[in-house]
Amino acid sequence: MNRYPIWKYAILVIVTLVGLLYALPNFFGEAPAVQVSAAKSTVKVDASTEARVAEALKAGGLTPDMLTLDGTSVRARFNTPDEQLKARDVLQRALVPDASDPPYVVALNLVSRSPAWLSALHAFPMYLGLDLRGGVHFMLQVDMQGALDKRAETFASDLRTGMRDRNIRGGVVTRNGQSLDVRLRDAAAADAVQRLIQEQFTDLVAVRTTDGAETRLAVTIKPEAARRLQDTALKQNITTLHNRINELGVAEPVIQQQGLDRIVVQLPGVQDTAKAKDILGRTATLELRLVDESTEGRAAEMGTGPVPFGSERFMDREGRPVIVRKQVIITGENLTDAQPGFDSQTQQPKVDLTVDAKGGRIMRDVSRENYRKRLAIVLFEKGKGEVLTAPSINGELGTRFQISGSMGVVEANDLALLLRAGSLAAPMEIIEESTIGPSLGADNIEMGFKSVAYGFLAIMVFMCIYYAMFGVFSSIALAVNLLLLVAVLSMLQATLTLPGIAAMALAIGVAIDSNVLINERIREELRNGASPQAAIHAGYDRAWGTILDSNVTTLIAGIALLAFGSGPVRGFAVVHCIGIVTSMFSAVFFARGLTNLWYGRQKKLKSVAIGTVWKPPVDAEPQAPLSGKPLTTSK
Repeated sequence: MNRYPIWKYAILVIVTLVGLLYALPNFFGEAPAVQVSAAKSTVKVDASTEARVAEALKAGGLTPDMLTLDGTSVRARFNTPDEQLKARDVLQRALVPDASDPPYVVALNLVSRSPAWLSALHAFPMYLGLDLRGGVHFMLQVDMQGALDKRAETFASDLRTGMRDRNIRGGVVTRNGQSLDVRLRDAAAADAVQRLIQEQFTDLVAVRTTDGAETRLAVTIKPEAARRLQDTALKQNITTLHNRINELGVAEPVIQQQGLDRIVVQLPGVQDTAKAKDILGRTATLELRLVDESTEGRAAEMGTGPVPFGSERFMDREGRPVIVRKQVIITGENLTDAQPGFDSQTQQPKVDLTVDAKGGRIMRDVSRENYRKRLAIVLFEKGKGEVLTAPSINGELGTRFQISGSMGVVEANDLALLLRAGSLAAPMEIIEESTIGPSLGADNIEMGFKSVAYGFLAIMVFMCIYYAMFGVFSSIALAVNLLLLVAVLSMLQATLTLPGIAAMALAIGVAIDSNVLINERIREELRNGASPQAAIHAGYDRAWGTILDSNVTTLIAGIALLAFGSGPVRGFAVVHCIGIVTSMFSAVFFARGLTNLWYGRQKKLKSVAIGTVWKPPVDAEPQAPLSGKPLTTSK
């Protein structure tokens, strides 16, 4: 009656061992470390970089506890924070000679002390939030003037296109800061341009002046449109940061506006802080421009002449100069998707780009008019432009085309990540950066885990005293529940915050409720005269419906918090929902497995150790009413 088949015991043992394996990394703690990663897409971090880091640390009299090359970064682990800070200064001097143009990012970090064999099994500790473990805090300044300048440049390009479409001849459009200067031959052309601005450019206002035989229009952005553009730029940057952080896989980030032109970014529990800083700090604005292939442009490219008016000099990835025109064809704002891949002909890494309908129309027009001419794809990172590639236009381009050139697989993936996450509407600069160490949250960690431990011990003592052997079974099941909860959070790489610890303490109480229902049901069956084996069987079977109903209703409330909450509320909801599922498994299946293992093989079981079973007295005399009158029964 109360026996599990072997396969059920095997499942219980496997689940417990897997839970122990994935919960184990959380008990090793973390060590201070310094991480070195590339600050530019052209800089590679490989074995030679690891050798440079080891040599610099040796010259500084530092011996790391562990030095590893992990993907695209080098990590040096130390025993104390003092060694960590000293190592950062040593590596900063050795690897970043020019702070204005850093090839590497040297950042403080925390790495797990768990053994390598656990990491090989993909068993990692769960993240802790800023209130427990610390993390990275950034304050970003948005360049609003840069956003308006960029928008004015777009207006200038669109106005030139509109004038060409309407066949307005003799007009010259130049940008002066955030305003446009339109010079025209006669008044008729000025009237036509004014009508064009009124019909298609509602955010612009034109003031007409006459300079001799020449008519000029001073075109500026309306104040209300400028405010709207700044607000839109800030919101777009926040959305872009969200997308980039989602690509990094950061759990529960905090990204919010502060003031009119600042954004606060908090990344709790981030392991790869240097990579996060690199991704957030790079503006990654893509621009497509035509290469200046005039005689003056070729001379400037060869270094035998000055850069022609209306063109700029940029370097490609090989360090060679490329002269490109200032006029921007399309920007990253027109980009809708970017995916890495391999060229089917050369098998070289590439990035496939997809632009919107407006960008596709522009690309078709430009490719028709400039067949066999070179088109430069310029990537702006941290205010500096670099030509990724400058291939010739060999056919009509549309909404899909590709970037290819001398780039590696990692560089193609990083470039696709940045471009896919969206271009920034305005440049941003990190004006405040802090790495919050674990010491600030040490008190919270200590008090939080003490509350869970003390609550667990108090419940275990009560259950063992009140329910005897069944209390021992319940206590073991409660420990397994806590183990599985930590293991699942570690598998999901969830971020545990202080509200999450509160949910963990609540999960212990919810889990023990199920055991109390089962034990009391068994007592009730014994009071009704059932045999011990029958009471155990009926107790677990009949309590299951009540346990399921109570936990499902609680789970619905947790799912609602998870769906509509944010920040700490979601952290609480995640732990709460997982705790309900693990508590049902441990209280019903695991505890019954222990009971069956202990009592199920005893065929002539006469009694069970489940505490005192209170029975009502058989000959109970009726009590007199409070008024002293005899009891009567009325029909």
